[in-house]
Amino acid sequence: MRRRDFLALTFRSAAGLALCGGAVAWSSAGIVRLHRRTIHLPNLPPAFDGLKIALLSDFHHGEWISREHIRSAIRLANAQMPDVTALTGDYIHRRTKWVESCFREISALRAPLGVFGVLGNHDHYGGASRASRRALISSGAVDVTNTGVDLTRDGQTLRLGGVGDLWEEKQNLAAALGKKGKPGTAIILSHNPDYAERISDPRVALVLSGHTHGGQICFPFIGAPIVPSRFQQKYRAGLCRAPNVPVFVTTGVGSSFPPIRLNCPPEVALLTLSCGAA
Repeated sequence: MRRRDFLALTFRSAAGLALCGGAVAWSSAGIVRLHRRTIHLPNLPPAFDGLKIALLSDFHHGEWISREHIRSAIRLANAQMPDVTALTGDYIHRRTKWVESCFREISALRAPLGVFGVLGNHDHYGGASRASRRALISSGAVDVTNTGVDLTRDGQTLRLGGVGDLWEEKQNLAAALGKKGKPGTAIILSHNPDYAERISDPRVALVLSGHTHGGQICFPFIGAPIVPSRFQQKYRAGLCRAPNVPVFVTTGVGSSFPPIRLNCPPEVALLTLSCGAA
C-alpha cells in the first residue's frame, strides 16, 4: 500500500471512529438508568431502617433535554415506589421559559412521605429563581431551602432539610436542622456537594447532591477531565466522604452543553437507608 493510500485510509478510519464514538456518547445521554445503593448510617433511627429515597437532580430542561426525557426519569422513579423523593436542583437550563413545562412533568412525582427539593445554580440564571421556586412549590414538592421538616415513624424522627445553592444563594444549615435533633439524624439536600466540606454539625447523617453530572464524559483510568467542583474527582459521583459527613452525588437526569455522556449515564438514584455500619 502506498503511503498516500495508507494515510487516507487512516484518516477515514479515525473519522469513522470519531463519528461512532460521538453517536454512542449522544445516545447514552438519552437512556436513564436506575442506580441502586444501600447507605449505612450508624445513628439512623430504627424506624427508618429500609427507608427508600429516590434522588433526582440536574434535569436541565431546555433546547437539548426534552420533556419526554424528563418524563421517562420520573416514571422510573415512581416505579420504585420510594418513601421519599429528593430533588437537588438545576431543573432548567438557564432560561425562565423552560420552567413551566419542566415542573409540569415533575408534578407527577409521588412518594408517601413527600417530595422535597432545593434549587441549583442554573435555576437562578436569567432571573429564573422566583419562577423556579414558585413552580417547585406548585408542583407539590416542599421547598426545603434553608429550612426542614421532621419525618416521623413509630414515634421516631428523621429530619430532612436543605440549603441554598453554594454559588447563588446563602446557606443556613442551622435553620435547616431546626433546634432539636440527635447526632446523625438529619439528611440535608445541597445542590453543590462542595458545601459538605463546611459541615461540622454532628446532627447531619448524610448529604444528597447533584451538580457535577458525574463529569458527563469519563475516560478509563483517567476519569472525568472536567468536574465542576473545587475538589475535582472527589465529588464526581456516587458515595463520597466529606471531612465530617458522607455525601451521595448523583450523575443527574439531564446534561449541560455539550449534551453528551460517555461512560457516565444519566440516572435516577434509589437509596436505601440502613441502620448501623457497613
